[in-house]
Amino acid sequence: MAQRGQAGRRGQDVRSDLWVGIEIRDQGGIEIALTSRVEPYYGERIREQTRSILDALQIADARVEIEDQGALPFVIAARIEAAARAAGAADGNARPERSVPLPPPSPRDRLRRSRLYLPGAEPKFLVNAGLHEPDAIILDLEDSVHPDQKDGARLVVRNALRCVDFGRAERMVRINQLPSGLLDLEEVVPEGPDVILIPKVEDPSQVAAVDRRVEECCVRAGTSRAVWLMPILESALGVEHALEIARASDRVCALTIGLEDLTADLGVAKTEEGDESIYARRRVANAAHAAGVEAIDSVYGDVGNLDGLRSWAVRSRAMGFEGMGCVHPRQIRPIHETFAPSRAEIDRALQVVAAFRDAESKGHTVVSLGTKMIDPPVVARAVRLVDRAKAMGLAVEEANAPESEP
Repeated sequence: MAQRGQAGRRGQDVRSDLWVGIEIRDQGGIEIALTSRVEPYYGERIREQTRSILDALQIADARVEIEDQGALPFVIAARIEAAARAAGAADGNARPERSVPLPPPSPRDRLRRSRLYLPGAEPKFLVNAGLHEPDAIILDLEDSVHPDQKDGARLVVRNALRCVDFGRAERMVRINQLPSGLLDLEEVVPEGPDVILIPKVEDPSQVAAVDRRVEECCVRAGTSRAVWLMPILESALGVEHALEIARASDRVCALTIGLEDLTADLGVAKTEEGDESIYARRRVANAAHAAGVEAIDSVYGDVGNLDGLRSWAVRSRAMGFEGMGCVHPRQIRPIHETFAPSRAEIDRALQVVAAFRDAESKGHTVVSLGTKMIDPPVVARAVRLVDRAKAMGLAVEEANAPESEP
């Protein structure tokens, strides 16, 4: 009996994607019915790729129907494999050849001012995402993906990690809620993502479960590359467990909060001012700093209100957050500008560092600058601000030591 499966998207409004239907048969060889807007240029290449993928999946007899709307090879490969799996194919490995170099591993304390969410089921958003220069891109397998498209999106994201150049952006993947998110890890971890975002975390055991599965996947893939974790707190219970969650694994690099689900859990409306989430955001920021990881704020959902975004980001930075999420590329620049220290802040920090070093060279441990005392915690904060300014590419020049008093 023939087995059928399908994957992808079809229709004239679809771009950079395709629909694939596969019927696996007992005999008859491979039959391919292709409709493509690029048929005169790439039709035969698509057919060759289809045969190659079916061979890798150990499928010798099948009828394949393809409706292509300009999909790139990594998308074609993902859609054919997803359709074949839906038809019952369980053998073989159809991962495409890696076409972009694996970037260097991310340090745990990397600059993460902006993180641009990209729906994992929408290839058209993936290819040029790095051109917008966010600090990170998030290949999303959770809320932005319809339940019927989860399996296909997982393969698109896996292949994108092998074949798409995201520039200097850190490569993050938001998995699904556990336990289905563990299946996502099996596909994406071998491809070397920098950070795994864990949604709707309420208990440290969830982080520990992801940590164990990441380690297992790394061992099977034969890699020791660092894969960091970023739990997302999206409920009242998760917020109350913030510190324990941040400390649940040495892989945790940051703690973030999701306000849409949180406000729903609280039974309150999400407002532009955000008064309803001040307690939760302050608690998450405090827990992150207490655990020695980065504090990252939620997204600002109104993409047309850039003034509102800037106001939100100003308050966010004042709470101790070091970045936030983005749902549209136009939000990236205002976020970068708002989370950057001002010229006055940089100059003041440089003066603090210079004054302390000068006093230290004279054997003093505490020194005053103007009317304020400078002690090691103040210096540590100044050094961190200067380091972040350098990481942001801002002009930083060493300051001369000002007049100080022991």
